[in-house]
Amino acid sequence: MKLKVFNQQAEIIDELEFDGFFDKLEINHALIHQVMRWQILNTYHPWAHTKTRGEVRGGGRKPWRQKGTGRARHGSIRSPLWRGGGVVFGPRKEKKRKIKINKKMRRKAILMVLKEKINQDRIRVLNSLTPPDYKTKFMNQILIRFLEKRKTDKKRESALVVFSNSNKNLIRSVRNLPYANAIEARNLNILSLLNHKYIFIEPEGLEIIKKTFLK
Repeated sequence: MKLKVFNQQAEIIDELEFDGFFDKLEINHALIHQVMRWQILNTYHPWAHTKTRGEVRGGGRKPWRQKGTGRARHGSIRSPLWRGGGVVFGPRKEKKRKIKINKKMRRKAILMVLKEKINQDRIRVLNSLTPPDYKTKFMNQILIRFLEKRKTDKKRESALVVFSNSNKNLIRSVRNLPYANAIEARNLNILSLLNHKYIFIEPEGLEIIKKTFLK
């Protein structure tokens, strides 16, 4: 499998032979969905939390006697029937949504998404992703040469820039762009791949992906 290598002016300068493992890999959409669901659920933090009638403050005294008033019988003003009372079957923060997925399944799903991106010609291999200066405008100038305009708030097609090494200044210069995001190659995950149309990466980043995910 060959990938075109571009320079920062969007010109083809070379071809890169990628690992033959991708030729044998079959895309399994059910597995991709399963791993995507695993990541969503494991990063979910439940904030919504309702109180039951036992947790709501007050309501310790019976509002009126059981018989003789002509009114319906009640034992507490914090009953779910009352305004300001507890909530029945409301959301609770104790609810656990996490599920487990094997490492091999996670790695394989990421490789499947990468193969699909390659088949759709949505991976751009650049000889260097380092701009002349660590500023957003320089990263913008590099990326807009590859991305088409869109009539949305983001203005451009979405892009994920995969850096070979950890460089906070580079990552910040990309994250200021509304249509792009950045990540290290070793931290690549399935949601980042699926949420962006194009992937920008260096040849060194592809080598890191091989070492990390082709185990």
